[in-house]
Amino acid sequence: MKYCLPAIILLISIFAGRVQAQAKKAVHHTSSAAAIARGGIVYGKICIACHMADGNGVPMMNPPLINTTYVLGDKTKLITIVLNGFKEDVEINGQTYSNVMTPHKDLTDQQIADVLTYVRKSFGNKANSIKTSEVKMVRATIK
Repeated sequence: MKYCLPAIILLISIFAGRVQAQAKKAVHHTSSAAAIARGGIVYGKICIACHMADGNGVPMMNPPLINTTYVLGDKTKLITIVLNGFKEDVEINGQTYSNVMTPHKDLTDQQIADVLTYVRKSFGNKANSIKTSEVKMVRATIK
């Protein structure tokens, strides 16, 4: 039994070294699951205050993100809304929403792609992912 302890310590140190090496690598996953996970973090930090944890928004102020043409429709329009903000009244499902959405040009292309992928695949939505290259292209046209 006394010989098992050094072997266990050796295995733990090898595993810890591998974990540290993986942590040092740049995070740039393109899989949908990874994008959704990262997007959920961005949503929790930035979007949740207005659009709520369940994506239902706030009546007459902040629109819902559930099954709307803004979320499920044209990707370019959705990306543009995140980058430029939104200042006009909008009617969704018979209700008017009139709160101003601030621009989020401060977010990276990856963060915007991730959060929009999260929204387009959460709250019962079933839309395609947004790619970082799509965000980069839209950002280049609105500078």
